[in-house]
Amino acid sequence: MLEAISAATESLLRTAAAFSDEDVREPSLLPGWTRGHVLTHIARNADGGTRLLTWARTGVETPEYPSMAARAAEIEAGHARPAAELADDVRDSAARFATAYHAVPPEAWTRPLRWTSGKQRPASRAADSRLTEVLIHHVDLRAGFHPADWPPDFVHRMLADVIAAFRARPGPHLIALDTGAVQGSETDLLAWLLGRSPGTGLTGDLPPVPFLY
Repeated sequence: MLEAISAATESLLRTAAAFSDEDVREPSLLPGWTRGHVLTHIARNADGGTRLLTWARTGVETPEYPSMAARAAEIEAGHARPAAELADDVRDSAARFATAYHAVPPEAWTRPLRWTSGKQRPASRAADSRLTEVLIHHVDLRAGFHPADWPPDFVHRMLADVIAAFRARPGPHLIALDTGAVQGSETDLLAWLLGRSPGTGLTGDLPPVPFLY
């Protein structure tokens, strides 16, 4: 998993290295966020993951973030930095995550941890989550990396997770993929369900889908 995370991060860093200071002030695909917001979020997410992996290794509770408000404040405080500083932050925080990953003993990957959302998951989900953040938010940078560039194994695994997440939501299910009403490739389906595509490449009655993750 770390090899996949590192490869995805290096790809994102190549994108970030090409940004000028003006480029990082441009809007991302995420409403209200510039590219600088996205890059800062990716870096702070790595630090949150590092804290979770430290918790897994030591058994001492080390929260991902102090709170959702603190998470938002860190992103807002960091988004206006120069492009080179933003890229360096992504690189350095990724290195800290990799170091923490290598330090986790095999038996600790099943240790239950609590995310900032309150959900409890095994430590191994910190690695899954990190790969998801890097690959999806690379698309959000709006700089030539598209859902079609996501690795097929990631798409297959993530699509199942996203469908399960929608089905677990309260209220009426407006999206019923099991009826055959919406058809297309796994990549096109995933991009649509994540709010990263209006449904390009899909057939059927497509309701609007909010951003997920």
